[in-house]
Amino acid sequence: MGIQLVPWIFLIPLYIEISVVWGSCLGDQQSLLLQLKNKLTIDPDPETSTKLVQWNENLDCCNWAGVTCKEGRVTGLDLSQEFITGGIGNSSSLFSLQFLQKLNLAYNLFNSEIPIGLSKLTNLEYLNLSNAGFMGQIPMEIFQLTRLVTLEISTFSLNRPLKLEHPNLSMLVQNLTEIKELYLDGVSISASGNEWCPAISSLSNLRVLSMSRCNLSGPFDPSLARLKFLSVIGLDHNNFNFCDTVPDFFANFSNLTILSLSACGLTGIFPKAIFQIQSLSVLDISSNQDLHGFLPDFPQNGSLQTLVLHYTNFSGQLPDSISNLRQLSELGLSNCQFNGSLPNSISNLTELVSLDLSYNEFTGQIPWFGESKKLKYIDLSHNDLNGAIPSGNLEGLLNLIQIDFQHNSLSGSIPSSLFALPSLQKIQLSYNQFDGQLSEFSNVSSSAVDTLDLSGNKLEGPIPVFIFELRRLSLLQLSSNKFNGTIDQHKIWKLQNLTTLDLSYNNLSFNPSVANENDLSSFPNLHSLYLASCNLGAFPYFLRNQSMLRYLDLSINQIHGKIPSWISKFRFLSNLNLSYNSLTNWEGPLGNLSPYLVVLDLHSNQLQGPSPIFPPFIIYLDYSSNNFSSVLPHDIGNYLSFTVFLSLSRNNFSGNIPESICNAPSLKVLDLSYNNFSGTIPRCITTMSAFLGVLNLRENKLIGYIPDTFPAACHLQTLDLHGNHLGGSVPLSLSNCTALEVLDLGENQIIDTFPCPLKKISTLCVLVLRKNNFQGPIECPVINSAWEMLQIFDLAFNNFTGKLPGKSLKNWDAMMPNEYESQPMLSHIQFEVIKYAQVNYQDAVTVTSKGLQRNLVKILRVFTLVDYSSNQFEGPIPEELMHFRALCVLNLSHNILSGHIPSSMGNLKQLESLDLSRNNFEGKFHQSWQV
Repeated sequence: MGIQLVPWIFLIPLYIEISVVWGSCLGDQQSLLLQLKNKLTIDPDPETSTKLVQWNENLDCCNWAGVTCKEGRVTGLDLSQEFITGGIGNSSSLFSLQFLQKLNLAYNLFNSEIPIGLSKLTNLEYLNLSNAGFMGQIPMEIFQLTRLVTLEISTFSLNRPLKLEHPNLSMLVQNLTEIKELYLDGVSISASGNEWCPAISSLSNLRVLSMSRCNLSGPFDPSLARLKFLSVIGLDHNNFNFCDTVPDFFANFSNLTILSLSACGLTGIFPKAIFQIQSLSVLDISSNQDLHGFLPDFPQNGSLQTLVLHYTNFSGQLPDSISNLRQLSELGLSNCQFNGSLPNSISNLTELVSLDLSYNEFTGQIPWFGESKKLKYIDLSHNDLNGAIPSGNLEGLLNLIQIDFQHNSLSGSIPSSLFALPSLQKIQLSYNQFDGQLSEFSNVSSSAVDTLDLSGNKLEGPIPVFIFELRRLSLLQLSSNKFNGTIDQHKIWKLQNLTTLDLSYNNLSFNPSVANENDLSSFPNLHSLYLASCNLGAFPYFLRNQSMLRYLDLSINQIHGKIPSWISKFRFLSNLNLSYNSLTNWEGPLGNLSPYLVVLDLHSNQLQGPSPIFPPFIIYLDYSSNNFSSVLPHDIGNYLSFTVFLSLSRNNFSGNIPESICNAPSLKVLDLSYNNFSGTIPRCITTMSAFLGVLNLRENKLIGYIPDTFPAACHLQTLDLHGNHLGGSVPLSLSNCTALEVLDLGENQIIDTFPCPLKKISTLCVLVLRKNNFQGPIECPVINSAWEMLQIFDLAFNNFTGKLPGKSLKNWDAMMPNEYESQPMLSHIQFEVIKYAQVNYQDAVTVTSKGLQRNLVKILRVFTLVDYSSNQFEGPIPEELMHFRALCVLNLSHNILSGHIPSSMGNLKQLESLDLSRNNFEGKFHQSWQV
């Protein structure tokens, strides 16, 4: 779980004026203030106003909250955070307070333009209108306040922003020559570097420049180098996209304390000299993914308190000199390219509060943090750290709130001393190599732990009793371990604050039956429950009371019988996974499922009867491998407006494929394979390939032609029509599908010549044309592309003739070993359905090897096959085939090939199956061909 860090700009305290009485309040001043109060519109809730409600006309106005006086005259007025919604027009009595030097209206709700009457307050030195609800163009009249030293007009409103365009920034600063602090964050300025840089550089007294989210662009102009007294530079979230990078002259700003340039699109190499600025306390250049750099040797007694480089391309090692930053409280280097071991000197950072080194390539063991008494957050997840967590490493970390070591290679046992840390709230150690049993631990009832994630390790034995005594626990994830034993439900019910419970993929038993329903209590906050592979046998009875559930996964259990009707009580349910059980049907009405349901996975059950339900907002729907035996609704497409994934494969659906299925505008995967669908393929289905990634109609009873309606913008990655009764030819428009990886037209009645236009598809990995009526040679004219990724090529059982073309084999790189890879990667072909949710469609294919059919449910990239068998090919075996040293299966049988078997056949070291039978070869079989 990531740590949300407050941007530096929010750490600067608001200006709060303290009332100081230098003489009694003059009558005219008090009268003006009372007139102002009476005109203001404020929130009627008395708790929202803390100043105005205290103004009492019977008291000296110089004693009123927010009012400052000098010699009886009002010189300062602070009405910030008063929830004022209106009442300051251009004729307001406010503008008659001629002695005002400081005015603060920040954090109100005016919902109007900035009043031009402000120009009358010619003595103002401090003006703060930030986040006051003002909108529109900043008026020219502000420019007349020539005595201003501090100007704050920041806003974070995206809907009704402030603008400084006409007049522009140059006109604003032209008269404000005394400005030392300028805050314009969120104001739309929309200026390039050769406009805003010279304008700002004219402010020779400037100390603070804060202009984040202003739509500024680059490049930086050298004129900025004049501002040598700058203390704060805040330009986050602009659109620089420089060709160069942060200018070197920033290192000459010897008074610089804060430099914040996050999310600006910066590129190039960050100047090392900036790290050497002795006064620098905050450096944030995060979220500039094309910005490169290395950490230098830090000087002795550096002032850095915050160093944030998240999501940049900084690399190299963390230097030992990091310990010189004795004041460092936040170190954020996540999602960079750092490597090497973590220096032990990091343990000398005694002021450290937050440490985030996640998503790097750090190796070695975790340093000792025993001296970092103020440490609250440690995130070392997603590295390659190893070794154990020494228990002594944790002693004394009394302020530690979160520890995150996920996705490393840490091993050994988990020290029980973790649970003794009084402030620790989040323990995340998932996907490491921790093993053994968790030791019991006593006196945890006062523990602050609310998150415990130990999933993806090798922990074994029973789940310790003390875990069920962590009364504040809201998230408990123990999945994918080797825990065993029987779960005592009554112990789980003690965890009344649970929001997420995941015990999936262990060796646990879970007995859902209870003697008395009244003994059951519910989890009032539980919204996510994962009990996959827990040997349930039946639905957990206590679920009847969990009305707040949003995610429920009971897959891979032994649940039998009906899906209970009380599941409709989960009115907020969005994800339901009951796959790999023995469920037969639904109990009660089918239309009462949660209206929020977007993921429904019921595949691999025994569901039967009429057509299944199609929830109105479903995104992912999998009914595959059941016993449904009906006709699909003719208007099925009307129920699939939001559906991305639909699989009805391996059922007994029959009838025509409804044309309305083409009305599903978001569909990326349509799998109707292994059913009894008949009739023709609707023409609109191939048109859907403009957004469809997978179309699988394999093993049905479809007839007619393949529609020649593949659009120019075809996005198909998989087209599987194997095992139907389709005739005609291969559509010419199929060559538009330039992202195609798997094409299986096998076992149909297609009459055509070799489909040479497919040579244009350079991404093709699998081509199966077997058992059709293809004929003629397979030699193609010159095509400006090659099948570099082709790994399965099956033309068996056709009427192809002529010679095997050796020249076209030269570019089949996937059949040849990569001499630079010591071991091939065991990746496989799949289609990414939902990127960030890691939802993929698994491609599959049937091949023949050693005379037997093999169903490859995963098409590994290392599996290669060439099958020319049962055709009428003639002539010699091409020598180019002998370069396929990564080839697993080669079948040339049942042809009329002739000549000598090449002596280089022995080069094919990876062959598992070779069939040259039923040809006219001559000569002897070499003993060196032991393949």
